Amino acid sequence: MFELIFLGTSASAPSIKRNLPALMIKQNEHRFLVDCGEGTQRQILQAGIGFKNLNRILITHGHLDHILGLAGLLSTLLRWETLESLEIFGGQAALNRVHDLIYGVVLKGNHPVPELALVPITEGVFIEESEFTVSAVPVRHRGPDNYGYLFQEKGRYPFLPEKAEALGIPPGPWRGDLVGGKAIQLPDGRSIQPEEVLGEFRAGTRLMVLGDVGDTSNLVTYCHQADALVVEATYLESEAEMAAQFGHLTARQAADLALKSDVKQLILTHLSRRYRERDILAEAQAVFPQTIVARDFDVFTIKREENNI
Repeated sequence: MFELIFLGTSASAPSIKRNLPALMIKQNEHRFLVDCGEGTQRQILQAGIGFKNLNRILITHGHLDHILGLAGLLSTLLRWETLESLEIFGGQAALNRVHDLIYGVVLKGNHPVPELALVPITEGVFIEESEFTVSAVPVRHRGPDNYGYLFQEKGRYPFLPEKAEALGIPPGPWRGDLVGGKAIQLPDGRSIQPEEVLGEFRAGTRLMVLGDVGDTSNLVTYCHQADALVVEATYLESEAEMAAQFGHLTARQAADLALKSDVKQLILTHLSRRYRERDILAEAQAVFPQTIVARDFDVFTIKREENNI
């Protein structure tokens, strides 16, 4: 299960109700900030989630509306002396701009901060925890080294306590061993195999988060059967030529991607001030009805169920 907290849902420039791109993703004690537009630190405070355990930031690409907030956020963390460790992941081109921002502005003239690491990524898994992985997905936008992020919970075989009871296995370490895939031997001499108390395999929650996208032709495989797809909808189809010129999607194109990828839920973000939200939503829902337009401070829980939000 992943929790999404939208901190900024505007495109290019903030509006009265929408800040620049930033999305917090939580999985138990783990927290990830995807992009960090100008004003993100204030959005974090307004959302009431604070800075605790915020130690990994994922950058989709190096355009300023997605990274300018790093300057203020890092400055605050250093001033409050709350920075224990911070890893900023992204393509090399994006990290070059982040480096210039941090060491050319925020920390100009200072020594490098040992707690801060800029970590270049390439396609594939780059974070693996006990319960989930995070993979980098190549995205076609203006410039090189653009990435989306696939959050994938590891599948499991669910423990069936009624079967354990029927076999006379008491609560405790034996059950834990069986859940972990280890056979056990009971005091009466019986050997119990894990498959005797485990159910059918259940795939984990699959969440795809994309930043700016100019071409979706390579993304269907990566997005396939995601429980939720977060993606931009900067333009309406009436201005599809302009969208292509600037490397962005229309609401219809985002919905087409969701439909072709057989995802369960589409969440649109990165909205331009030139359109009404209801028009963006209507255009997308005409193609893919399971569409939501995110607003700042919206919170969604994504899990692998038929009704997952």
